[in-house]
Amino acid sequence: MQTSFVRFLLLSGLLFHQATLHAQSPEPNYDETKIPPYTLPDPLVTPTGKRITTARQWESQQRAVLLKQFATQVYGVTPERRLATRYEIKSVDSSALGGTAIRKQISIIWTEYPNLPSLDILIYVPKGVKRPPVFVGFNYMGNHSISTEPGITLSTRWLPNRPDGKVVNNRATEAARGVQRSRWPLELIISKGYSVATAYYGDLEPDHPEGWRTGIRSVLGPPTEQKSDGWQAIGVWAWGMSRMLDYLETDGLVDARRAIALGHSRQGKAALWAGAQDTRFAAVIANESGEGGAALSKRVFGETILRLNTSFPHWFCPQYRTYNNRPEALPFDQHQLLALIAPRPLYVASAQGDQWADPKGEFMSARQTDPVYKLYGKKGIVTDDWPPVHTPVGETVRYHIRTGEHDVKQYDWEQFLNFADQQVKK
Repeated sequence: MQTSFVRFLLLSGLLFHQATLHAQSPEPNYDETKIPPYTLPDPLVTPTGKRITTARQWESQQRAVLLKQFATQVYGVTPERRLATRYEIKSVDSSALGGTAIRKQISIIWTEYPNLPSLDILIYVPKGVKRPPVFVGFNYMGNHSISTEPGITLSTRWLPNRPDGKVVNNRATEAARGVQRSRWPLELIISKGYSVATAYYGDLEPDHPEGWRTGIRSVLGPPTEQKSDGWQAIGVWAWGMSRMLDYLETDGLVDARRAIALGHSRQGKAALWAGAQDTRFAAVIANESGEGGAALSKRVFGETILRLNTSFPHWFCPQYRTYNNRPEALPFDQHQLLALIAPRPLYVASAQGDQWADPKGEFMSARQTDPVYKLYGKKGIVTDDWPPVHTPVGETVRYHIRTGEHDVKQYDWEQFLNFADQQVKK
């Protein structure tokens, strides 16, 4: 697992000196018997000890309290200031994917700051389907990476270098087209009557500690002016998903009222935070989001708060670091973040070969949202039994674990589409 983690950091261009990393953080725990005792806070008990018994009480008394806790203690407070924007249609192809889809490329221009990189959105819409639901999520290697179609603009943004030569000097080459297309099975998604809206997360902030200098945080809450609860990269990417949704509300080709926030890994963390804050998202899907995402922090299994903040100091607010060596002191845990999605549909997915993300902890976290969903008359996971691989469980809240490593696979998408058919596309 350590080997795969080091490989991951290398590909991200964020490898720290191993001696320093190990000096700051102990070896990860993968032994269930070595998890220290912990108690999860009840999502239906307020900080003052009052029990929530109705959906109205949840919304009026508990929800805002939890949102504030996660903002001030984990993700940082999202600035209230809105940036003036202009939408520029770059291209439209009505015969994409062999004539089955419409492909659009749109740029969100930050009109007050012409030197800021635009947020470039790539949209695929199935032909012949009137205003389909839309999956909204960021990609990791540029819009050109999700398909080999030559009409997609090759990103000119900073990208982590790759040893295969597809990204050189932090810039994409033509060979990078379609490099992550397996994570976005467009033909399958389109065939099921869904649309996709994606953008490169580095448009908003390149994923390295100094990335803020050329991103949104250079004009909205830069670290030089931040307090302990200042937002950082995860908050920026979550904010960016909402800005994508702003545009989609103006586009008659898709139904923005049925927008599904979707993210993998760190973008799974961002998707959860986006969905918690922005109730316009009709559903949320978090794939292998791990620590700081769906997994329970108090379990101390796999990645920990300390390792997360050591390896990626630009992701979470400075206050989160105060829990590095004391997750037991957290006044909340990630199941309460997941509960903030209620009553909207929520899917949490894990992989058997991704113990770093604590698959069991992700399941347990999703299971703990059941009492909140029950307030709305919704069924969640229902069972305490961690399911075997390839056996999805739950209704409005659903979970699966598949074989394989940290990635997004065809199997994952098949389950997400089935879930959307039942919970969103109706």
